[in-house]
Amino acid sequence: MADTYVNGVRVPFLPARGVEGFKERTGVGETKGPSFDAVFQEELRGLTFSRHAQERLQARKIQLNDVDLASLQNAVNRADEKGAKDSLVLMRDMAFIVSVKNRTVVTAMDSEHLKENVFTNIDSAVIV
Repeated sequence: MADTYVNGVRVPFLPARGVEGFKERTGVGETKGPSFDAVFQEELRGLTFSRHAQERLQARKIQLNDVDLASLQNAVNRADEKGAKDSLVLMRDMAFIVSVKNRTVVTAMDSEHLKENVFTNIDSAVIV
C-alpha cells in the first residue's frame, strides 16, 4: 500500500471521504464574505429599544414591521449626520424619542398618546 500524504504529513489511513477536501484549504488571514470590521460597524449602526420603550410598544399595541424599523433607523442616521443627540421621530401615527448618540429608542407613543403632549430634552425632530 502506498503512503498517503496530506499537507505534507504522512497519514497511516485514508479518511472516509478521501483527502481531496484537505488539499484545498483557506490560508490564514483569507476570509470569504464581508470582513469582521464591516459586520461589526453595521451592527453598531443598528437600533436598540430600551426596556421602557419595549413596555410602551407592548402596552400601546404598537406593531413595527421591517419597513418601519428600516425607516426609523434611516431617520436616526439622518439625525446623526446633522449632529443631533436626542430626537423626536414622527412616523405616520407614531412618535419615538431616540437617543441618537446611543442609537436607543427611549420611548414610543401612538396617536392617542400624542395629543396635547409636550416633548422636552430633545434637540431635533425628524418627520418620516
